[in-house]
Formats: sequence, structure tokens, C-alpha cells
Amino acid sequence: MKKIIRGIKRIFHFFGSFFDKWLITPITKIILKIGEFSKSNSKAIERFIGKKQTLIVISLILALAVFFIIDSEGNTTIDQYAEILYNQPVTATYNEEAYVVEGLPEDVDITLVGQKRHIFLAKQYPSGGVTVDLTGLKPGQHKVTLKYTQQLKSVDYRLDPSTVTITIYDKVSQTRSLTYDILHRDNLDSKLNIDSVELDRSEVIIKGADYKLDKVATVRALVDVDEFARQESGELTLDKVPLVAYDTNGKVVDVEIVPKTVTAKVTISSPSKEVPIEIVPKGDLAFGKAIKSLSTNIDSVTIYGSEEALDNIDTLEVEVDVTGLDKDKEYTVTLKRPNGVTEISAKTITVNVALDDSITKEFDNISIATENLDTSKYKVQALSEEDSKVTVIVTGSKSIIDNIDPSIIKAYVDLDGLTAGTHEVDVKVTGDDLKLTYVSKKKKVNVNIIPNS
Repeated sequence: MKKIIRGIKRIFHFFGSFFDKWLITPITKIILKIGEFSKSNSKAIERFIGKKQTLIVISLILALAVFFIIDSEGNTTIDQYAEILYNQPVTATYNEEAYVVEGLPEDVDITLVGQKRHIFLAKQYPSGGVTVDLTGLKPGQHKVTLKYTQQLKSVDYRLDPSTVTITIYDKVSQTRSLTYDILHRDNLDSKLNIDSVELDRSEVIIKGADYKLDKVATVRALVDVDEFARQESGELTLDKVPLVAYDTNGKVVDVEIVPKTVTAKVTISSPSKEVPIEIVPKGDLAFGKAIKSLSTNIDSVTIYGSEEALDNIDTLEVEVDVTGLDKDKEYTVTLKRPNGVTEISAKTITVNVALDDSITKEFDNISIATENLDTSKYKVQALSEEDSKVTVIVTGSKSIIDNIDPSIIKAYVDLDGLTAGTHEVDVKVTGDDLKLTYVSKKKKVNVNIIPNS
């Protein structure tokens, strides 16, 4: 035990002698020499320090020392800064002709962390962007790492996300027929009509994952009226009309379409037709009153629309509500467009309704016609003479009724849906003059429907 203690003492003695000889004694000597030098040269030192140039140099040295100390501390503790670069595009390297990649983001956010001046420089330096190399990966699911290539190493780059799970599919192709849709049709001049659209091809090729192609119900060229160079009758050509694939629910299916665009030739016309205006009074007048005359400020209008719609329109009916009317009145009526009509030459018309006292008159022996009988299967007979004719009561202005032609009165029965046998059916009456009302004195008649022999 004593030997151990003596050994420890020798070790401490050795270190004490070493520090005394090489550190404490030299420093002490230097301090003593500086003290002796300052005592013997105190006046010269005072004169040196008192010079203006000396003070300036000493101040500059101290200022630089303080600056570097503060700057080094600030760099490590204060000047840490972060900035986010949003929506940086991702570039993937793989065989695009053979494979389809899903799950890969189109862009990512990059956070730059470092000193402000370094971040500023990092944004100025060109970079290789965000990349991912998928070369050699086979169809299936893979977890891959995104990379951001940047030359400045003093900045920390953090990607969000930095790793993603992708799925690689074999790319297959199919041929599909091509149709078209017309966008913004309401923006077309209301006097114009698109007669036809002719595309420069009838089929396209769609490419993608097999399950995606199975979803495609139709491929359409989107012909946009807003892209028309002019709006007038004639033909115009639209280049680079985009193509879109849709599923059965009308949702866009993300597949590759070859080609991406087509050329469309659009034929535009301006079909029109002049038709007379027919005033149709609606509702019951005040008791004892009848319409004597109906007049308008214009007799006819020009209507625009598709040829098919115009072919089915011979008059433009304008309804006027005369319910409870007991004296002459002037109406301003807004014209309504029938189905298929896109424009009418007049927006409103003025209708004058003149009233008179109401009278009634009976017209006998009005033959009963039949409607909606399936003549390919049946024929019809009245059961008796009384069932073949009716008396019609006409109500209206005396000046009109006195000059009425009985041939304008039509009585008929509707046999729609009836089959062979005897049927009691309602009698209906109409007349050409809408200022009058027509009622059959007999409400029902009996008919016999017979199968064709």
C-alpha cells in the first residue's frame, strides 16, 4: 500500500515539475520582463500610445476582433433560416413506351435550411431539379426515393415527400372510335346553327394500364365555340382540337390518347322561317262577355333554329290570359321560343283584345270523326245514327257567330288504346276561330270497334 502511495506521489511530482518548468516559469519570466521593460521605457510607451495613429490602429484591431467574434457566434446560433420552394416538378426516368407509372407526385415542396446568404445563393445556382430513376424496375409496387441535385453544400435540402410508393404497369393500347362534343354552344350567335362537325379521323389509339382502358366508354373531341375565329354562316376549320376520354359516368379517364389533338371542319348555317302569329286566349272572361276581335301590332315574325325544328312550326302561338276580363284591354306579351328555336325577330308584341256581349248558337248535324285508332288492326262504326252526329253549342260575339261557317267546327272521339268491342267515349269539339268556345250538346256516344278481316 505504501508503495502505491509513493508511486502516486511520484506521478504528481512529475506533472508538477513539468508544468512548472515549461509553463509557469516561462510565463512568469515573460511577465517580469514586460514589467521591467515598461518601467524602464514608461515615457516612451506613453508617448507611443498617445499618438493619434496608434490609437486608430488599436481601435481598428479591436473592432475587427469584436466583429469576427460576433459574426462567428451569429452564424452558429442566430442566422439559421428556412425557406420553402413550392410545387417543384418531379422528373422520372423510365421507359415510357413500355410502362405506366402511378402514384408518383407531379411536384413536391423543397425546404432550404441554412444561412440567409447561402439560401439566396442556392436559389441562384442552377440545379438538376427533383428526379427519380425508375430504370430497371419491373411491373409491381415499389418504394422509391426522390433526389434533388444542388451544388451548394452549405444548405440543407429537405423534400416533402422524399419517398413515395409507386405502382408500375405494363402499357397496353387499344383503338377506339372518335366522336365530338360542342362546348359553350350558348355563346354561339342565336341566329346561327351548327349543322355538322367533320373530324379529320374517325378512330384514335388509347394507351395506358389495362384496367384504365377498360374504364374508357368514349373518346371525344372538344369543339369549343369560343375558339371560332368568326361567327357567320359557312365553313371554318379548327386546328388542335383536344381529345378527352370519359367513363360511363362522364368522368375523365387519365389515359394517353394518340394523337392528342385533331382538326375539325365545322359547318354553320342560319336557317330562318317567317311564320304568322296566332293569339290564343286563355281563361274565362267575365260572365256575359265574349271576344269580338284580337289584333296585334305585327302579324308575323322570323324565327331561327335548326331545320328540323323550323319544319315543324307553321305558326307562333302567343297565349294571352283573359281570365275575368270585362272590358277592352291592351297587353304587352313577351314572345316565348318554341323548342328548337334559338331566336325570334321580335322580343315582344302588343295584343289588343276587344270585347262584346256574349250569345250562343246551336249547329246541328256535325259529323263525328275518329282519332288515334290503330287502323292497321281495327275499323270503327257508330252504334246508331244518333252516335254519328252531334249538335254543337257555340258561344261568342254575335258579329262572329252570325258569319260562322259550320265547316270550321270539328267534333271527334279519341280512340287511343281501345281494342275490339263496344265503347262509350267522350265527344270533343274544336273550331278554327279561337275567339269562340265550342261545346257538344251530347257528351258521350257509343262506337263499335271491329277487327280488320
